[in-house]
Amino acid sequence: MSWFATNLAGAFLLPPLSLLLILLTGILLLRKHPKGARKLIIASLVLLWLASTPYIAESALHILEAQTTPLQKQTPGAAAIVILGGGSYFQAPEYARQDTVSPETLVRLRYGARLQRELKLPILLTGGRPLGNDSSEADQMRVVLEQDFRVQAGWTEDASDNTFENARNSRQTLEKSGINRIYLVTHAWHMPRSAAAFRRAGFEVIEAPTAFTTRYRTDLLAFVPGAEGLRNSKIFAHEVIGLLWYQAKSLIFTTTQKEKA
Repeated sequence: MSWFATNLAGAFLLPPLSLLLILLTGILLLRKHPKGARKLIIASLVLLWLASTPYIAESALHILEAQTTPLQKQTPGAAAIVILGGGSYFQAPEYARQDTVSPETLVRLRYGARLQRELKLPILLTGGRPLGNDSSEADQMRVVLEQDFRVQAGWTEDASDNTFENARNSRQTLEKSGINRIYLVTHAWHMPRSAAAFRRAGFEVIEAPTAFTTRYRTDLLAFVPGAEGLRNSKIFAHEVIGLLWYQAKSLIFTTTQKEKA
């Protein structure tokens, strides 16, 4: 399934569209099934309120981030740093309308560049062109890494459109150099799913998460619904669905192998 089809299908499972569909269903059923319809309407509004509340959305991301820990010290044996792409900033006006990295990708590059200076290991950049644009995420990352951080990329993998393909294609690239143990750089909330995909691809992964969800202080504004809370809830739901999908694929693969045996 293409990147567009996958994300279109996923949109129906993620907030806010999933909650709006529940609300719409309740409205359509008001005449024929008023009692059940009212429950759907109330449930959708309550869930939308909760999903938009920063404190609740951040607490949800903390559940994912609790499954990883910040890198404390160098672990012997790793031979490369893999940095995952996190989207593009298309036709950036301040960069002569060239495509460049998104803010999320820039955060990962910053931490990856710091690791490279500390560990002196080569970097693999991975990210394709899921929307079919001219430059891949990996190429955009290479330009920023070299021009802005003065760090050279050892490899670029530009054929992958999702995390699963990032892992598989990175494995194909690095095994040619005999590299099996890697530092993996991505957002802390993305690490559980990413690390699982890379381990399934055959890597020994040392997790190097960045951009943990933090808060300076918890005040009344943390409980006022807003767009940022809804965005974080969408990220949480996306990651949970992705983890469940990976587990389902693994179970199907295991069952198929047993049947063949």
